[in-house]
Amino acid sequence: MIKIGIVDDHAVVRTGLKSFFSTFVDFRVAGEAGSGREAIDLVRTADLDVLVMDLSMPGQSGIDALAMVRAKAPDLGVLILSGYPEEHYAVNLIRQGASGYLNKECEPEEIAKAIRTIALGRRYISPSVAELLAGQLERKDGSAPPHEHLSEREFQVFLKLAKGETVGAIGEALSLSVKTISTYRTRLMEKMNLSTNSDLTYYAIKTQLID
Repeated sequence: MIKIGIVDDHAVVRTGLKSFFSTFVDFRVAGEAGSGREAIDLVRTADLDVLVMDLSMPGQSGIDALAMVRAKAPDLGVLILSGYPEEHYAVNLIRQGASGYLNKECEPEEIAKAIRTIALGRRYISPSVAELLAGQLERKDGSAPPHEHLSEREFQVFLKLAKGETVGAIGEALSLSVKTISTYRTRLMEKMNLSTNSDLTYYAIKTQLID
């Protein structure tokens, strides 16, 4: 029996996934959460094999939650099920520890296939994500998009700044000092060759990393 946790801020999505998973004799939904913060509590309290998690959630996002889940439960498989196309986030998040990444427009059967693969302790790489990873390997070092050169924490801070969050608010959300967040901001600005928070927002919108 594969014990699954569902994390999505839309109740209708959670209900739909629970209904779908109930059609498989080897799946059992062991818990659900509606935010990144609730996801951390779920991981602490429930016995899970695979966490199926959305990215875009109010407050603490799936990206923030992924880092904390990896720290608290390094052996737990995490399948990101997102409305964002694979080319926007998949490579970054798999590099940061996600076990797989699927777009919500995928066939339902592929979600089941991914969960079974991840439950075996393996990563699930869909054909589209495999193509992205292959393309990244083939590219010369300088040709990757600037955000793909950011570390996990820099990528977190970048997205929050791009959404208009203050350094103080980011520090509070990530349990880091303002000075530390400012250091990350300086580093990511240098790596991306940008100067202002407005530049970050424009870049994130242009690359469809935020809506």
